[in-house]
Amino acid sequence: MLIASISGIRGTVGGKAGEGLSPADVVTFASGYGAWIWQHKKSSDSPRVVVGRDARISGPWLRDVVCGTLNALGIDVIDLGLSTTPTVELAVPGLEADGGMILTASHNPKEWNAMKLLNWKGEFLSASAGNEVLTLARDGVTYADVEGTGTTTLDDSWLEHHVAHVLDLDLVNAEAIRGAGLKVAVDAVNSSGGIAVPLLLQSLGVEVIQVHCEPTGDFAHNPEPLPQHLSDLTKTVIDSQCDFGISVDPDVDRLCFVCEDGSFFGEEYTLVAVADYVLTHTPGPTVSNLSSTRALREVSTHHGCAYTASAVGEVNVVAKMRETGAILGGEGNGGIIYPASHLGRDALVGIGLFLSHLVASGMSCRSLRNTYPDFYMVKDKLSLPPVDVDSALQSLRNEIKDAEVNDVDGVKFDFQEGWVHLRKSNTEPIIRIYAEASSADGARALANRFSDRLGHHLQNAPALA
Repeated sequence: MLIASISGIRGTVGGKAGEGLSPADVVTFASGYGAWIWQHKKSSDSPRVVVGRDARISGPWLRDVVCGTLNALGIDVIDLGLSTTPTVELAVPGLEADGGMILTASHNPKEWNAMKLLNWKGEFLSASAGNEVLTLARDGVTYADVEGTGTTTLDDSWLEHHVAHVLDLDLVNAEAIRGAGLKVAVDAVNSSGGIAVPLLLQSLGVEVIQVHCEPTGDFAHNPEPLPQHLSDLTKTVIDSQCDFGISVDPDVDRLCFVCEDGSFFGEEYTLVAVADYVLTHTPGPTVSNLSSTRALREVSTHHGCAYTASAVGEVNVVAKMRETGAILGGEGNGGIIYPASHLGRDALVGIGLFLSHLVASGMSCRSLRNTYPDFYMVKDKLSLPPVDVDSALQSLRNEIKDAEVNDVDGVKFDFQEGWVHLRKSNTEPIIRIYAEASSADGARALANRFSDRLGHHLQNAPALA
């Protein structure tokens, strides 16, 4: 399977060009991005692009093809080697590059890989820029002559730079963390987080128990950091009497915690806890996407701060953060965006802020979680059928009369007892159905009700041409 969109190209490795992520597809898309870089470069010199990858098995050949293609366009490449998405985001402006590319399929299984594109600020491309890249890739580009060939240079120092950056943030209390004598288990699903997270924790004086931290790309479990995938981490936290456990996804932009008793802090509550800490010290607006928990709105209100919801997707959250002047934002999948650092989801920044909060509170991880309102979320999905899904969603909207409706991204129905959000995925051929309520049964009932009704409307929707 191959999915090309304004946010990049993603697919399963292998197969014919156009059917899976093949070298030919990579050349086409990297060429389009390289041509876009030439059009938007900042100086009269030849442009530079930063490239980093997670530890996926397909990563080395994907990097070689990408770097070679960019070099053939006359672009110099700085290869960070094994890296993380937020590390590349920091390195682009840090190295005064014209753009960046992260080779990762994020939480997708190991047979997937992807090319995620950044502008000169180290931020994901806007929709208009992404469309420019797709157009250039489709129309074809002109490569450099032999004298204009670019070069590729390895600089694998940026994980250390990233750690130093986290330690230097005003709200990261490194001294207090070092004095707390913490023991923490880390599950990095055998990707580059197995290097980055222990490096950060050890610099903070934390004893680290490593679980699946060898960056082999042979993922030990489904890489999405959800409770059903983290039994090894849970067992290690309990057996080793850790203060808590940390799980990150393969490219280290999602973050979740396991409490000392083996219970789950909840990936939705990563952002909630960090917001509680940040707003205590620096009050201001917050932003999360429409599919994220209500708890952030409640914590923001508790601190006298405004909360705004955005469309799903990091680029949309960042745009809304800029619009509102947000002090913190992110997504309920454990993604922390802290503008005092940079405008990208960053698990290492999240760890530094969370540890500072936990140590300052004097509480255990479980006790801290108990201070936040309890909401329960159900995350379901339907396969994307070959019909007009937007028409089906509109029919569903017309049917529901007793809810506040937001149609910025799919359709979200807000009720007093909870909410349900239905939207086409940006990264997979599915329809996502998220529901939240004050009880698990309530959330499940909402999800089931709207899944059934949407299924009915999909059956009656017009087929795609």
